[in-house]
Amino acid sequence: MKNKKVQLMCITGVFTALVFVVTAYLHIPTNNGYIHVGDGLIYLAACLLPWPYAMVVGAGGAFLADCLTGFAVWAPGSVIIKALTVLLFSSKKDKVINLRNSLAVLPATIVCAGGYYLYESLIYGNFVSPLAGIPASVTQSVASAIVFIAFGLTADKMKIKSKIYGGNLR
Repeated sequence: MKNKKVQLMCITGVFTALVFVVTAYLHIPTNNGYIHVGDGLIYLAACLLPWPYAMVVGAGGAFLADCLTGFAVWAPGSVIIKALTVLLFSSKKDKVINLRNSLAVLPATIVCAGGYYLYESLIYGNFVSPLAGIPASVTQSVASAIVFIAFGLTADKMKIKSKIYGGNLR
């Protein structure tokens, strides 16, 4: 494609839709929401796309999933948390799965679990009851990390980054 911005916008749109579908429809219900692996696709997008595009994927996919599945109260928190999570990963490396991106799943877990804990504390007006949601948030992050690594290794074998950027990473 001659226009790189158009190509990146198209990839962003596809990833946003994938995050929405995986988050909204492939999940396990919990006491205060659900566990999903949509974050794994957000991590992958963050490793493939420049951060402004990846932030749209994370914030947009999570926003759509929350608003269109009856969890709209979570949408403002999800937009901020998922956009911040993207910043932990790098798209400037030759491969998706590298040391930096592999280690980024650890702070991503802290940002997601901590972010939702704080947001839930605001919603419920206390800092005790949201503690019950932390195990589900950590479980979601671990499952998402597994999906991210599996898809990332596949993307690296397929040389997706060189196909997107033509061997020129910026």
